[in-house]
Amino acid sequence: MTATIIRNGRVIDPANKRDEIADLYIADEKIAEKSEIRDQKSEIEEIDVRNLIVAPGLIDVHVHLREPGFSHKETIESGARAAAAGGFTTVVCMPNTSPAADNPSTIAWIRAAAVACVNVLPTGAISKNLAGEELASIGSLAQAGVVAITDDGHCVQNHEVMRRAVEYARMVGVPVLDHCQDYDLVGNGVVHEGYWSTLLGLPGWPAMGEEAMVMRNVLLAELCDHHIHCQHVTTAGSVRLIREARARGVKISGEVCPHHIALTDEAIQNFDTNYKMNPPLRSQTDVDALLEGIADGTLSVLCSDHAPHADFEKEVEFDAAPFGIIGLETELGLFLDLLVHKHRKIDIGRLIEMYTIEPARLLGIDAGTLSAGAKADVTLIDPELEWTVRVDQFQSTSRNSPFDGWKLKGRAVRTIVGGKTVWKL
Repeated sequence: MTATIIRNGRVIDPANKRDEIADLYIADEKIAEKSEIRDQKSEIEEIDVRNLIVAPGLIDVHVHLREPGFSHKETIESGARAAAAGGFTTVVCMPNTSPAADNPSTIAWIRAAAVACVNVLPTGAISKNLAGEELASIGSLAQAGVVAITDDGHCVQNHEVMRRAVEYARMVGVPVLDHCQDYDLVGNGVVHEGYWSTLLGLPGWPAMGEEAMVMRNVLLAELCDHHIHCQHVTTAGSVRLIREARARGVKISGEVCPHHIALTDEAIQNFDTNYKMNPPLRSQTDVDALLEGIADGTLSVLCSDHAPHADFEKEVEFDAAPFGIIGLETELGLFLDLLVHKHRKIDIGRLIEMYTIEPARLLGIDAGTLSAGAKADVTLIDPELEWTVRVDQFQSTSRNSPFDGWKLKGRAVRTIVGGKTVWKL
């Protein structure tokens, strides 16, 4: 039996509507009552966290860990270390691996390989080989332990196939996560269609390419009476569609990545491929709409879309470079800096809510709470700590980040999983 007392911290536990200066007790890998600690016969570790926030372990619902198949970009182990360094105790990995996670055997491989320092939860593919043509065995994937289905990195274009996927997902009780992208509208676009795409001569990616599929998902969620979650929302139109649908009681939700509020398409003017992501950086109008969507609760989940790529893959012409950036080690700092300190769109309690009970509720997982008896996953946060992003010090295998050298305010300083410290500053 082991025991830990985290003393004098500001405990913020949205699941229990708790925000107070208090001690937190951990016994035998679980959150405990004070009385349980008194009964401990072993030595008790005490951690003084005065001026720090004690939060439930943070959850990132959108991470690419690249295994199996692309271990030169990232491994489950290195991605888990990056998550811990970012303050995350649970990450949800996407199925666009090689082979794709579209069958129970690949899910079993991922679960067996996920003996990592944080909790790694797999998702399963909607369609076989992410091709969008034939449904994967969704029932078998659910039995294998996936927490959601998604073709992330791809988008099912056939609406009938997508409808059947949502219906099967409802039967087995998992949410559908969708990468909203209409291929006919997007074409060969690589950046947001607008002033900068025109000036730089780069193929444009219209906002409507996302919005058409968000509308499709609203209609399907309403028809099938099942939850569809729109991944990495980027446009003002998408925010409006989700807001109006949620007001009608439709089971639809959306998430935001930090780069889509920290940057606009103006950042691409130097052709730096670290600013190339899918969906692309948008206009200031879109960024403003995302901020308002976060502030009014339309967009309920924060995440990274952590997408590692090796240096040699990004060091090519802009058109030829792969989409995506890493984000696990910068996302919390960026969101704290932008949403809480600079724009003041939400307070830190709501930010923690968007990283804990909101994703836990979406996925139906037992996490994101400091209730007695819950697994002792805890993130300690210093909201006032000023620090500089140093990509060369990251735990991730890859270095494809546009935020190297950025000065941020606020970060995680200690990550505890199952009562054990897996990372500290």
